[in-house]
Amino acid sequence: MTEVRVAVLGASGWMGRVHTMAYQTFPHFFGDGGGTARVVALVSANPQAAQELSFRAPGAKLLPTWQDAVADPDVDLIDICLPDNLHYEVAKAALLAGKHVFCEKPLADTAAQARELADIAHEKGLITRVGHAFPRNPVHDLAKEIIDAGEIGEIKLFKGCQHVDMYGDPLAPYMWRANGDLAPTGIIGDTGSHVFSFMEFLVGKVSSLIADNFIVTEKRPVVDGVGYGGETALTGDEQWSDVTNPDGSNILCHFANGARGLIDFSRVATGRKFMQTYEVYGTKGSLAYTYDEVNRLRFYSNDDEVGRRGYREIDVGPEHETYRAFLPLPNFSLGYNESKIIEVAEVVKSIVSNQPMWPTFETGHHICQIVDACMDSSRQRAWVEIT
Repeated sequence: MTEVRVAVLGASGWMGRVHTMAYQTFPHFFGDGGGTARVVALVSANPQAAQELSFRAPGAKLLPTWQDAVADPDVDLIDICLPDNLHYEVAKAALLAGKHVFCEKPLADTAAQARELADIAHEKGLITRVGHAFPRNPVHDLAKEIIDAGEIGEIKLFKGCQHVDMYGDPLAPYMWRANGDLAPTGIIGDTGSHVFSFMEFLVGKVSSLIADNFIVTEKRPVVDGVGYGGETALTGDEQWSDVTNPDGSNILCHFANGARGLIDFSRVATGRKFMQTYEVYGTKGSLAYTYDEVNRLRFYSNDDEVGRRGYREIDVGPEHETYRAFLPLPNFSLGYNESKIIEVAEVVKSIVSNQPMWPTFETGHHICQIVDACMDSSRQRAWVEIT
């Protein structure tokens, strides 16, 4: 198979639009040596979106339900961009139907569900991928190269955060992301899983943690048609719904390799439109990253001469293959959509070569274990072990 036939589920939403674009554009940057993709089906429950979807992927079937896509013999890969509570059910059905699966995070509502999905995929020999795109920015490949080469020594401390202010305003409208039925783990699975993916990629598995999850605003006004990033003026006649999943969390953790972690994230950090950082401290040096300088890594080394030690700024450039695919010059930032294009190119290459690439459903299971532990720890007000 050199062409992968894709069905994008949740195609009319933000993430569905991003994925649809990525399948069609990645060969422009990476060529066709790793295979190509064709979007053959788009699934949306919104009938008003049909005309717009036809424009985005000419020739693709427009299907009303995910079951139609899973049953379609013309589909090789099911791409899941649906609300969190559907991920497990849809992914399981797709795997049992013999389809490869690319699922946005969080992979499942619980680690037990994620374990089951990973086992089915292994049994059937199918390629899987979880949508943790942020670490696919080549700057993080550089960070991993430095860590794996021992340049900062033995890792002792990881600090990470991610904050947005979508719910900083107490009057910001209610949406499905605040519904514990549709998104059972709330910000833990939504934003927290991004930080957890950096932890998994750079440091390793978490062995125990204690978490303090919290809800800042307990009720929000319901406004029809408002999605992520949307704004509207309230009339005063709105109904109000309870926020039934966490707005944020503060976490202490231990890694299996002996390192410690300090993590915080939220959707209520007023003024923080998108804040994402990590710091990795070792016995010989350290690394620091902030999304505000998206392709820049700061590196400190004890090997530098005394009196000349300090953080050096390294701008990732065309010496890195995935950067060079887009730009011939350093310090021309790669953004979020580029990371999704890299991700999709890797998904297609994995299927064509039958070689899994990080992060698979096995990785998704590890991250779901952290999410489970955060939910359990906060309820119990205690440390939780992860086995």
